[in-house]
Amino acid sequence: MSHFTLHTVDTAPDNSKPLLQNSLSAFGFIPNLHAVMAEAPGLLDGYQVLHKLFSESSFNAEELTVVWQTINVEHECGYCVPAHTGIAHMMKVDAGITDALRNRAPLPTEKLQVLHDTTLAMTRSRGKPSAEQLERFFAAGYTQRQLLEIVLGLAQKVMSNYTNHLAATPVDAPFQKFSWSAK
Repeated sequence: MSHFTLHTVDTAPDNSKPLLQNSLSAFGFIPNLHAVMAEAPGLLDGYQVLHKLFSESSFNAEELTVVWQTINVEHECGYCVPAHTGIAHMMKVDAGITDALRNRAPLPTEKLQVLHDTTLAMTRSRGKPSAEQLERFFAAGYTQRQLLEIVLGLAQKVMSNYTNHLAATPVDAPFQKFSWSAK
């Protein structure tokens, strides 16, 4: 078991203090992921920037959830799956979508299923999906921009998922009711 510090605004390196203050202002608490990342100010800063950029991408709330949770589940992140389940509820995403993603079950629409399948292919192939997968993605109505935005979501999730694996980050109290483990 690792022994990473869960930093506060007081204990964090100087360059992380304003970043943690931003987290505190945005969420009303400092998420444990941010508290761990604060040890490396560039990591926390990069993560916060990527999160903002991906959240403002052309994907709607359901599609953001599909990309995030597909990657979280594939990476078996016991912190991010519950956290993004809670976030999906706050974003008013249908619980059937989050349940399907958490349980690796089919999604309720073909378009969301194609997004999931493409994100999974991108994750597993390290960015080299098959020509057939890309044809299916574009045929479902997604664009080149959105294919590239999956890369943005992947970059964000690699930062958080890998940090959580290294630190065994404890799930925040508001998200513990959504606990999850890989089956």
